[in-house]
Amino acid sequence: MSTLSLPLPGQGIWPGLFDAPRSPMRARIAESLFRNAVRSLPVTVRFPDGREWGAGGPVMHLVRPAEFFHRLGADAKIGFGEAYMVGDWTSDELADVLAAFAARLSTLIPPGLQRMRRWAERRQTEINDVAGSRQNIHRHYDLSNELFGVFLDETMTYSSALFEGSDTDLHSAQLRKIDGVLDYAGVRSGSRVLEIGTGWGALAIRAAQRGATVTSLTISAEQRKLALDRVRDAGLHDRVTVELRDYREEHGRYDAVVSVEMIEAVGAEYWPAYFSMLDRVLAPGGRVGLQAITMPHDRMIASKASYTWIHKYIFPGGLIPSVRSIEESVRDHTRLEIVESRSFGLDYAETLKRWRDTFLTRWDEVADLGFDDTFRRMWEFYLAYSEAGFRVGYLGVQQFGMAERLGR
Repeated sequence: MSTLSLPLPGQGIWPGLFDAPRSPMRARIAESLFRNAVRSLPVTVRFPDGREWGAGGPVMHLVRPAEFFHRLGADAKIGFGEAYMVGDWTSDELADVLAAFAARLSTLIPPGLQRMRRWAERRQTEINDVAGSRQNIHRHYDLSNELFGVFLDETMTYSSALFEGSDTDLHSAQLRKIDGVLDYAGVRSGSRVLEIGTGWGALAIRAAQRGATVTSLTISAEQRKLALDRVRDAGLHDRVTVELRDYREEHGRYDAVVSVEMIEAVGAEYWPAYFSMLDRVLAPGGRVGLQAITMPHDRMIASKASYTWIHKYIFPGGLIPSVRSIEESVRDHTRLEIVESRSFGLDYAETLKRWRDTFLTRWDEVADLGFDDTFRRMWEFYLAYSEAGFRVGYLGVQQFGMAERLGR
């Protein structure tokens, strides 16, 4: 297991986490706002003394109400998740509770207070230049290959599956997703393929099995190591090269470029560089297959500078784009156009549910790797929080096929 920057999961070190911030005035305001917000929400907020708030529904148990409201008062976007991590609140129906909140996320706080809060809340400071991106990716993807191997399917694919009809097998659904991206990019025998974001090698292997030659880029040393092993085990080491290289440093020429759920780590200020790179390395007549998590454009604009629980604990430096921002970036920074697309957000909700169920069922194996109970609650919250977002449409996932713009 790698040595990480803060926090240090797996070593029981969570600096300051268990000491709730103290601000009686902010806590009282947070309590009042929370009570008003859940008044018509389809949840049941249950206090230790039996009192209940909410309109009825999945139960959110407030174990330590005072600490919970102090955390919300200090920083609601971080405190809500931290309160779950330390057990200030809990639920046996976590994704259902979070879905109820996510469905009304934009209206939980009155508009006037939202505008005031933007002046006071913490702003994202992580930078996605070459050095910053390496550190941000290191903090998540280099946690432990064995950790991800516990809850992912045998393809080791860490992105949304694509289910079809009555076929509920996760492995098949992941291969279907990969094939969808490869088809959008026109990958076939003899294709020269660039993959941006290796993961653990599943897409590169699948492309090579079609007869393509693949150059795959990653900035995660741990992922590269396992991906190379998997490529060798598949007997495809002569067709797949995995490079420890940032996308901005790539200057090859390719018939197809594919990238699955990597753009979320790029950052808005680097979208021009990212899409210009796609244009620069693509040979005449080439195509791009891109899969991206998305969010509504107005929500992206409102939240793009915010520093949230997800940034602090899961994906530092991340920003989920909107479909509109992708369309505008393709238009403004490439000679390409989007010629095909598909949306399958509910499939991501199902994928995340499968991952969370497996993660919790096999927790003993994760614990044996050195991860502690705080990490367990952190990842349970992360997976359920993400599932809830896709369930209610706050988040989406799209595949895009791009080709040369007509008339160019």
